[in-house]
Amino acid sequence: MKIKVLLVDDEQQFVDTLSQRLEARGFVVDTALEGERCLALLKDKDMDVVILDVLMPGLSGIDTLREIKKLRPLTEVIMLTGHATVETAIEGMKLGAYDYLMKPTDIEDLVSKITKAHARKAEHEDRIRQATIAKIAQKRGW
Repeated sequence: MKIKVLLVDDEQQFVDTLSQRLEARGFVVDTALEGERCLALLKDKDMDVVILDVLMPGLSGIDTLREIKKLRPLTEVIMLTGHATVETAIEGMKLGAYDYLMKPTDIEDLVSKITKAHARKAEHEDRIRQATIAKIAQKRGW
């Protein structure tokens, strides 16, 4: 199964270029140019990993991250910025971001982080499935 990535950044050219590079590596990529659009997409689609710019007009990356975690708690988020501060990185990680990368980022490094983030999401989903099955079995006396 292909990894579903949502790329959220307000720079159209960056989004177009990075989405093409990720698709060429076998990812299924959706894009959004703002936090509000990202959240609207996530209401309808389950994405594995969101690559999220920190500085965007309107809803900031940190505010978008906060809402993503409310809407889809298991979706992993990689924060991406050209304007990183230690404080923003710490805040993002406290809010549940998987990782934090500086722009421009090496594509292979990003691919590696996406793959690892997806593996963590899959592991969490598997644990939830196993716990659910165990609970059902216990209720039924199996």
